[in-house]
Amino acid sequence: MNEPWTDRWNERYSKEEFAYGKQPNSYLKEQLEKLGPGKILFPADGEGRNGVFAASLGWTVSSFDISTEGKKKALQLAAASQVTIDYRVGELQTLGYKQEEFDAIALIYAHFPAAIKSAYHKTLDSYLRKGGILIFEAFSKNHIDYLTRNEKIGGPRDTDMLFSIDEIKADFADYEVIELAEKEVELNEGLFHNGTGSVIRFTGRKK
Repeated sequence: MNEPWTDRWNERYSKEEFAYGKQPNSYLKEQLEKLGPGKILFPADGEGRNGVFAASLGWTVSSFDISTEGKKKALQLAAASQVTIDYRVGELQTLGYKQEEFDAIALIYAHFPAAIKSAYHKTLDSYLRKGGILIFEAFSKNHIDYLTRNEKIGGPRDTDMLFSIDEIKADFADYEVIELAEKEVELNEGLFHNGTGSVIRFTGRKK
């Protein structure tokens, strides 16, 4: 991951206020509350709002990000919530996760650079056990239109970093689809996700 990309996220997470708030993403909350706890991985977990929520439900949580500032905030939030999470900083291939290690993986607004996003998805898939659950929410390619109308909704301006249903089908081909849809949603998440946007939501069980 290049330095300007890392610096951008460190700068965003260095403020006292939580960039995306302290509450979990609503789709993640809805899906996790249907499951019994196990071991879960949160890629690009930022300031930890989603990982900390999962830990509060009894999940054993592993999180990672490229931002050291994000980790500081996440551990601060975990301590305030009286839970623990294993939070690692670095690029995915350096972090030491194992094949079929996790019962669930939650990709919540994990917009990786376009050149690596499918490769990251394939690697993450290898870390999920057969029968495990993948929960995904991120901005769709149509979100660019929403961002043009309202910058406060946030999200990447590079269409190649956004998602389509066909991309999700290709990256996670060997899954029983529980839900896969493009939806217009209203977000109220901290400073940087506010307003109406277009997202892809996917929940699948690995075959």
